[in-house]
Amino acid sequence: MEEKSTGQEGLTRRNYIRYGGTALGAGMLAGCTSDSSGSDEATTAAETTTEAATETSAETETQTTEADSSYSVTMEPMGEVTFDSVPESWAAYDGGYADMAVALGVGDGLTGVGGAGRYYTYVYDELPGVSVDREQIEAYPEVRTKEEFYELDNDVHLYDPNMLINWFDWDQADVDEIAENVAPFVGNLVFRRSDGWHDYRYYTLYEAFEKVAQVFQREDRYEAFEAFHDEFIAEIQAELPPADERPNVFLTFEGTTEPETFSPYRLNDKGTSKKQWNDLGVTDALSGTDIENLSTTNRGELDYENLLEIDPDVILVRGHERKTPEEFRDTVLAYMEDHPVGGELAAVQNGRVYRGGYLFQGPIHNLFLTERAAKQLYPDVFGDVTGDAELFDRQRVADIVNGEF
Repeated sequence: MEEKSTGQEGLTRRNYIRYGGTALGAGMLAGCTSDSSGSDEATTAAETTTEAATETSAETETQTTEADSSYSVTMEPMGEVTFDSVPESWAAYDGGYADMAVALGVGDGLTGVGGAGRYYTYVYDELPGVSVDREQIEAYPEVRTKEEFYELDNDVHLYDPNMLINWFDWDQADVDEIAENVAPFVGNLVFRRSDGWHDYRYYTLYEAFEKVAQVFQREDRYEAFEAFHDEFIAEIQAELPPADERPNVFLTFEGTTEPETFSPYRLNDKGTSKKQWNDLGVTDALSGTDIENLSTTNRGELDYENLLEIDPDVILVRGHERKTPEEFRDTVLAYMEDHPVGGELAAVQNGRVYRGGYLFQGPIHNLFLTERAAKQLYPDVFGDVTGDAELFDRQRVADIVNGEF
């Protein structure tokens, strides 16, 4: 599919108006001051002139302040987007961008999500004072039509507009219409890097997070999160076993409790949904094969016979994030154990089949998913995945979200 330009420059509809006027000069009062016999009239005219000058000065100062308060954020594919004031209301297509906004302490402005089914908010229950309005999310769980954009009337949309074009049959005119009449788009599809239509720059999780922080003018929280994240990852990586002692991993999507085929994900894809696995230094079980990453155009699947040829050390299955570890083992793993071919897989025999994490993850999600993944891959080092060991400080994360740092 031919790539379409989505450059969006300018202001939101609600912030575009500028206030200005022409000052009343003293010359317009000449008729009041020409009568030399009217000293009271002259005094009144002088006072009026002074008031007009004062009002003009104040108006000019207001205009200058408004101009100085505007700021721009540049992110592909939109280019430069200018804001006259900090957005208060927002919608995000996926849970990753929604999580970024929550991490910045602006969760109260959430009006809806493009794909709420994959926005996992239960992690916030472990962070004191951090929450989102589930009723609002459930009221608008699939914000992807122009009518909904108009109805919600947000100040910014955390969407990659090319995703709307390629997934939901929008065209460039639709994108331009909403950007002009409602609010701009700021976002980049970053969870995977295998879609042919995405031929512009990608961003890492924290590069995208920094852009969202600029949108909401919360760079201080971003910097605090980045420092916390870097410290956490460094501590985890310092405890990892040597590379030749780490498991190889097959990451897949299969949302049923009785899986028969598996959609492959490649860890070398570098999308944000694989961040924890790459940070933990695992090997892609599909390395050396010609199997491609799941994408808009590649919907290929592997069966148990295909998996047995690869026979990975660990199998990570996405599509089960609302199950507990115990529920996953009692359903998905139990079915694979009873399968005549699946039961021959080393990962199945060793009980090393786990939930595979979120497709869309933001900075808060990533901390929890990295903690879980470390336990899944290296239980001898970090503790069992069903255990209560915490690898990062929940209170510190909550403090950053709430601006107490």
